[in-house]
Amino acid sequence: KVYRLQGVSINDKHIEVIVRQMMKKVRIEDPGDTNFLVGEQVDRIIFQEENVRVKAQGGRPAQGKPLLLGITKASLTTDSFVSAASFQETTRVLTESAINGAVDELRGLKENVIMGRVIPAGTGTAKYKNTFVKRELQLLLHEPPLEE
Repeated sequence: KVYRLQGVSINDKHIEVIVRQMMKKVRIEDPGDTNFLVGEQVDRIIFQEENVRVKAQGGRPAQGKPLLLGITKASLTTDSFVSAASFQETTRVLTESAINGAVDELRGLKENVIMGRVIPAGTGTAKYKNTFVKRELQLLLHEPPLEE
């Protein structure tokens, strides 16, 4: 609404992308037979993949609640520490990454632009051609809601 009052129109798909990033984490309530810990915050896709794996082995899946992260927190919890460091809290992000021995595989657009590398689009796609990406829909079809 603030943008529209200024005469700026925003397509709903852009809002959806932002909300999706804000809702990508799950807080573990009951770890079941998984390797998660109670209270741990994990990516929703990893949560679903682990539950599918545990169920396939006849185990008890984890239970979790979706988290709503603020925009700042959502950007700092990205898989790429280079991308996170470019947003806010640069010193903290880089220090924690160094201490943890983090490796950034530079798979996204933002981190490749920051590093001055070819982006994974257009002519730069060949490098990523054989990368397999699981579709969220495949996981959602095998996974019940987060809470029962």
